Amino acid sequence: MADLRLLFENLGFSDITTYIQSGNVIFKTKSKSADLKLASKIEKAISDQYEFSVPVIVRSAKEIKASVKANPFYKKKDADITTLHLTFLKEKPTEENRQNTESYNYEPDQFVIKEKDVFVFCNGKYHQSKLTNNFFEKKLKVTATTRNWKTVLKLLELSE
Repeated sequence: MADLRLLFENLGFSDITTYIQSGNVIFKTKSKSADLKLASKIEKAISDQYEFSVPVIVRSAKEIKASVKANPFYKKKDADITTLHLTFLKEKPTEENRQNTESYNYEPDQFVIKEKDVFVFCNGKYHQSKLTNNFFEKKLKVTATTRNWKTVLKLLELSE
């Protein structure tokens, strides 16, 4: 993660913090680039430096805060955060792909798609659910990454 922080420094970012070993990086930038342009810049730098491709999804602190507020499963009284996950989408899926995906029912697990977020409730273990990152990438035809709710809350804390 120290190498990753250095790469971000070399890209001109500041206040760089990494969280756990899954590629979560919190940083500040003076760039006004849209998330997709910024993500592409970081993807290229990672590819150039480490010689492998990795998808990058960028969210502002404001967007993470809005996502936390928007989670319909977290709003429930006494929500068990160990059952909650957030799939960050690189971009908003098409209406057709969103509607098609919403037609799947894997109860008792549930999901809600809002803009570039998929809120996931897993009644059991996430790795046993059909509502995986791969499921959403294939059905929505959008690059995605999923984090458990504890990580999402920590990313929010670190970004404020």
